[in-house]
Amino acid sequence: MTLLLPGATLGVMGGGQLGRMFVHAAQRMGYFTAVLDPDEGSPAGRVSHHHVRADYLDEIGLARLCGHADAITTEFENVPAGALASLAEHRPVAPGAAAVAIAQDRAEEKAHFARCGVPCAPHAVITDAEDLAGVADDLLPGILKTARLGYDGKGQARVGTRAELRAAWEGMDRAHCVLEKLLPLAFECSVLVARGRDGAMVHLPVQRNLHRAGILAVTEVHEDCVPVEQARRAIEATRRIAQGLDYVGVLCVEFFGLDDGTLVVNEMAPRPHNSGHWSMDAADVSQFELQVRTLAGLPLVQPRQHSPALMLNLLGDLWFGRGTAETTPDWASVLALPGTHLHLYGKLSARPGRKMGHLTVTGDTPQAVRAVALQAAQRLGIAPF
Repeated sequence: MTLLLPGATLGVMGGGQLGRMFVHAAQRMGYFTAVLDPDEGSPAGRVSHHHVRADYLDEIGLARLCGHADAITTEFENVPAGALASLAEHRPVAPGAAAVAIAQDRAEEKAHFARCGVPCAPHAVITDAEDLAGVADDLLPGILKTARLGYDGKGQARVGTRAELRAAWEGMDRAHCVLEKLLPLAFECSVLVARGRDGAMVHLPVQRNLHRAGILAVTEVHEDCVPVEQARRAIEATRRIAQGLDYVGVLCVEFFGLDDGTLVVNEMAPRPHNSGHWSMDAADVSQFELQVRTLAGLPLVQPRQHSPALMLNLLGDLWFGRGTAETTPDWASVLALPGTHLHLYGKLSARPGRKMGHLTVTGDTPQAVRAVALQAAQRLGIAPF
C-alpha cells in the first residue's frame, strides 16, 4: 500500500461516536474525511468533510464512499463484512473483512482464541436442540449469549439450571448461541493494540474496567491497576490474537482476571474501544491517532502514558436524573474539579443507556485521580465505584 500523507481522504464505515473521534483525530493531522452512515444526524457525519447517507450494503453508497476516500476503516464490528470485502476491491480497507467476520461471531471468535493458544472460559456452542441437550452439567450456572449482534449486555441471559437455559434459548428464538461458564472474577481488564500492514505492533497500557448492566461504566489506568504478571500476559495474548488474524488497525481484547490468578479472554472488538478513551487526555498518542496511522500506513510509535487516568462513561440516564424531562447535567460543577476532561458525542437526544459522552480525570497520582472522579460522579449522580 502507498503511504497516505496528510491531504489524503480517510473514510470510515459508521457514523457513531467512535467514527466522530476518528474523524477529529484525522482532521487534526491534516486529513480530509468521509463517513458512510444512513443517519442524517449521525455524530461522525455531522463533523466530516463528506457524509454519504446510505445503507452499509448499498452499492451506490459504497461506490460514492470509494469515490471520496483513499482508504477506509470501520467504527463498529457489526458493519457487514461483505461490504468491507466489496470496498477492498477498490481501496485499502483496515481492518479486513475476514478479521471483522470472526469478531462478529462469538463461536468463531473463541475458535480463533484457541488457535492462538489463549485460554477462554469453558463454553459450549449451541446451534440446535441436540447441542442444548448435550451441554455439560459443569457449565451451569453460566451466561447464554447470542453468537452474533450482541453488545453492551444485549443478547445475553444468566442461567442457573437446564430449565432456565432452555427458556433463555427459546427466548432468543433458538438463535446460534454460546453458553459460557460463570467464573469467580477478581477484575476485568482490556488491552488495545495497533498493528500496521508491515506487522509492526504497539499497545496501550492495560486498562482495568468496571461494567454495570453489561455496559462499561469506569476505566482506570495506572501502573498498579492490574497485577504485573497478569498485565504482561494480557498484552502478550492480545498481540498473539492480532498476529493470528494478520490484523491491520486498532484491536481491543477484553479479559477476565480470576480469583486464582488465572487470566481468560472474554471477547475482542476490531476497532477503538470505550475503555481506551482515556488515551485522548493521558497519553501522547491516542487510540484514534493509532487508527489513523494504521489506515494511512504511517509509522507506529509506542504510546506513552503521561498521567494516571480514570474514565467515567456518561449514559443518557444522567439527562433524566431530575425527573422525566430531559435536562442537561451540571457540567460547570464537574469542570470546576481539577484534571477533568469532558467529551460529548454530539448526539441530538438522550435516552437511558445511550452513550452520550465520557469524562476523563487525570492527575499526579492514582489516589488523587480517584478522589476527583468520585467527586465528579457524586455531582453527576453516578453510583460510586
